[in-house]
Amino acid sequence: QVQLVESGGGLVQAGGSLRLSCAASGSFFSINVMGWYRQAPGKQRELVATFSSSANYADSVKGRFTISRDNAKNTVYLQMDSLKPEDTAVYYCNARLFIPAQGTTVYWGQGTQVTVSS
Repeated sequence: QVQLVESGGGLVQAGGSLRLSCAASGSFFSINVMGWYRQAPGKQRELVATFSSSANYADSVKGRFTISRDNAKNTVYLQMDSLKPEDTAVYYCNARLFIPAQGTTVYWGQGTQVTVSS
């Protein structure tokens, strides 16, 4: 059973910072890609950042957010600086894992709320 466990969300004032973490556990052979998506009320889920061999960011967060990955811990981090009210959303961890019996499978975390007050 594969699990993605997120932590680090919360309430912060505009201009502040938060750091999200997501750890993958369970039986898998390798992690191809890990990343973060977000979904604001009434909006579709959107990509924030991903990390495979390099980082990829949505234009809206470039220069403010930094994604990093610790392969030894199967963990991905999202450092969020200069937060804006429009960053308010539920943030979801995403991972593409290779499981020999299944091939490449996409998993999602349970989501963590990030609220930025003005």
